Amino acid sequence: MKKNLLLLVLLAAATTLLPAAPIPELLRKHLTFHASFDQPNGQEADFARGDRKIYNAPDYGKQFDQAKPGFGSVDVEVEKGAGVNGGSALKFRSTNKQALFFRGAKHLALAGGTFSFWLRLDPAVDLWPNYSDPIQLTDGDYNDRALWVDFSKDERPRWFRLGAFGQLKAWNGSHPRPEVNPDFTKRLIVVKNPPFTREAWTHVAITWSSLGTSKGTASLYVNGKLVPAPASVPEAFTWGAEKLAIRLGLNYTGKVDELAAFERVLTEDEIGSIYKSGQSK
Repeated sequence: MKKNLLLLVLLAAATTLLPAAPIPELLRKHLTFHASFDQPNGQEADFARGDRKIYNAPDYGKQFDQAKPGFGSVDVEVEKGAGVNGGSALKFRSTNKQALFFRGAKHLALAGGTFSFWLRLDPAVDLWPNYSDPIQLTDGDYNDRALWVDFSKDERPRWFRLGAFGQLKAWNGSHPRPEVNPDFTKRLIVVKNPPFTREAWTHVAITWSSLGTSKGTASLYVNGKLVPAPASVPEAFTWGAEKLAIRLGLNYTGKVDELAAFERVLTEDEIGSIYKSGQSK
């Protein structure tokens, strides 16, 4: 009887650590982090090699100095039944300027990795007329040791972009305005007519390799397909574990689901399998 009870306890504990679909079974052993927002309050990752908690702070300048567990006063909710897999999804109800993040230590490594997630929104209707970053991976700023995706501000339809930037001083030198430096656009991958809608989830994946070396690159995938021309990131690039973060929903209004970080660069077929797995739910 005791053995049966112990077995049930162990199975229950293991279940809390196993990621839910749509992560294909063959890829789960490479996960370093997975947040489906299907946990009871949606404020912890399902699985993490590091810290599982989500944190909030007044802004990203005070990200770790004033970080507190949970959503705090960020206007965000866990919407049940709205997720990719029929579970829950994270919904930003209004434009968010506060810090909301998971800690990145043990989840992200410069040598190589993949970050996968799903978005659901109509950029023309849901976003305010400003740059909107659903995801940032950085311990600094958007142009300093960072990987991110955003929706552009002025274009119609709004462009969807991957930005990949090493140390600001290394790529920008003494240029007074990094965003108008021609080298800024060299580090962008742009989708000029992206497929985002309110009616369906769109899958996005970022891969990177050899950051911090002259061979550093980053790539963008949308709905399982590689966007041509990877970004070159040849300059110095460092991530400090104490401040590295998976930032969520900066100036973003819409839904996010199934955040997943992998310890290596996934192939196009593997990323396509995540997309197909989500499509079948």
